[in-house]
Amino acid sequence: MTYFRGILRLVGLASVTVAIWFGPVLPAQSSWANGVPSAKPQIESYAELVYRTYKDCLSRVRALEKSIQALLETPDEPSLKRARESWLTARAAYGQSEAFRFYGGPIDYYDPARDVEGPEGRLNSWPLNEAYIDYVHGNPSAGIINDESIELTRISILSSNQTDDDRDVSTGYHAIEFLLWGQDLNEVGPGTRPVSDFESGINVNDRRRQYLELVTAQLVEDHEFLVAEWRPATDNYAAAFRAMPEDITLAYILTGLLTMSQFELASERIAVPLDSGDPEDEHSCFSDNTHNDFLYNALGIENVYFGRYGDYYGVGISDLVEKINPNLNQRMIEVLARTISLVKSIGSPFDLVLASPYGSLARENAELAVDA
Repeated sequence: MTYFRGILRLVGLASVTVAIWFGPVLPAQSSWANGVPSAKPQIESYAELVYRTYKDCLSRVRALEKSIQALLETPDEPSLKRARESWLTARAAYGQSEAFRFYGGPIDYYDPARDVEGPEGRLNSWPLNEAYIDYVHGNPSAGIINDESIELTRISILSSNQTDDDRDVSTGYHAIEFLLWGQDLNEVGPGTRPVSDFESGINVNDRRRQYLELVTAQLVEDHEFLVAEWRPATDNYAAAFRAMPEDITLAYILTGLLTMSQFELASERIAVPLDSGDPEDEHSCFSDNTHNDFLYNALGIENVYFGRYGDYYGVGISDLVEKINPNLNQRMIEVLARTISLVKSIGSPFDLVLASPYGSLARENAELAVDA
């Protein structure tokens, strides 16, 4: 996995460099002694970056909810098109937020005492077994929507999420994606669910409409939780994060970058479908948006390293690494730029890449980013 492993090695080296540099300092100190640079600016910028990103995510999923309400009020091709466009817009922000995972923060914590966990599993679980939710080719009565013995409530939908099989996803972005696009049975192009599926007055359609409303409302609520936990305040996770010893918060930040770049993006999201050749392993297979998922995940890693998002420019990890090891920082900057360029070169739709023979240019372009 040439360039993603390049990121992994360099972020790993940056982590070790920071750990060695800060290690001898007492964790309770809020600023570093003996000339060691404080990481306080990076920590403050990171917390603000996370808050701004999740706030943007929330704004976009609220817009998605409005477009879905408009679709249900007037189910026609233009309203379906706008709902799909709103989903794609929301994904652009959420994809960049995924670099904030993997250290037990609000997005993916687990509290064993209360058996409560963060919303990540509700927001973004995949791959998704379409037949668990709604009809599929060859089985018109499949799914929760067609099972009238199941009362549709948010509780019933959430309690059905991944209960027996990880692919039995009932809620989140990809459940909404499937409901808006339907199965992708096309060699070229996304799914083509007919807008007639949302016309009211037919029992199964009414259940589909209700299901879509419920899972979208849950999506909004989960983003509201993330914004509340990272909002500048005195009684939430952001306050606790800022108060932690600097070596701990830096470890959290770098853990998110390491895990996102190598395990999640390079391995689970790109290498696995390349190896299997199965479009069902694509991250956003119904909308054919997988290539953009790759890009926004990579941009999220870059955002954290440089401390920026949209029009916000904070103090990034790069500034800290520059003080400790300028050569390493320059290598990081170069590898990040090459990685973004390579991800942009991955063909779309990604299912055409998966269908390409081994040794083809389409596969070669993808494997340049993910195959050592």
